[in-house]
Amino acid sequence: MYAYILKRMFFTIPILFGVNLITFSLFFIVNTPDDIARIHLGDKYTTEVEIANWKKNHGYHLPLFYNKENRSFKETIFFQQSIKLFSFNYGISDTGRNIAHDLSSRYKPSIMLALPSLIIGLWLNVLFAMFMAFFKNSYIDVISITICVVMMSVSVIFYIISCQLLFSKVLKWVPISGYLTGASATKFIILPLLVSVLTGLGSGARWYRTFFIDELYKDYVLTCKAKGLNNSIILFKHVLKNAIIPILTGIVVILPLLFMGSLVLESFFAIPGLGSYTIDAIRAQDFAIVKTMVFLGSILYILGLLLTDITYIIVDPRIKLG
Repeated sequence: MYAYILKRMFFTIPILFGVNLITFSLFFIVNTPDDIARIHLGDKYTTEVEIANWKKNHGYHLPLFYNKENRSFKETIFFQQSIKLFSFNYGISDTGRNIAHDLSSRYKPSIMLALPSLIIGLWLNVLFAMFMAFFKNSYIDVISITICVVMMSVSVIFYIISCQLLFSKVLKWVPISGYLTGASATKFIILPLLVSVLTGLGSGARWYRTFFIDELYKDYVLTCKAKGLNNSIILFKHVLKNAIIPILTGIVVILPLLFMGSLVLESFFAIPGLGSYTIDAIRAQDFAIVKTMVFLGSILYILGLLLTDITYIIVDPRIKLG
């Protein structure tokens, strides 16, 4: 296993380099350094001298990939902006903010929203999926699947607006948006937490139902039925134990999202997390923040895939890593 982990970690470096290269290329296909300077200077009639000074102060005066004067790849925007990420030196944003400080202050709101969403959403999805599997091929199962399809078809914007209208405007139970630190943060998290769980309930329950249905047709279930065990014992004691393997490994893959935050929810509910931080950076065309968030997201996703393979061995010792 250790050799496999080291091998995967070795391949992480070229993958991250490729992700940085693609991100850099896409960003500067859309925007030139002069365009970025004009956006951040914010003046309608910006002089060429002001643009040149801004680019020099922020490191955008260099060539993109290759410096013909020095015949070097080091004296370029790509090398100066991207390579230092591998030492986790995030630097200063184009607006003059310390990116490392912003990350340290913004990850807590994201986790406060994402972690309860994952736990509550998983519990409800599994419960609802087992309910549908218990009544499979019945009218209850058909109605439940229909509800799941409807919930999957509704836009997340509809859930946000409806919940804000009902729970904030009409019932006045929770604030419509905003965020406070400490114990006061709970009342601001409840509404986006509810929306997060609702938006994932339809697709999650329908997906988990497939796992349970597949297990119900296996030989050990037929053996249990031949021994006279009732369906509830078979489902909760035996089927759940075997179906939990793909469920748990699927959860490990989405664990990186706990640290990256929810882009849509944090923006709509004005939660100062990593998701809204990324959206604000894209709107402001702040390349320093965008490349940092893409880099961290890539690392977390690769680690999530590695943890998935390890989790398979933990929950099912019959599986061996090649």
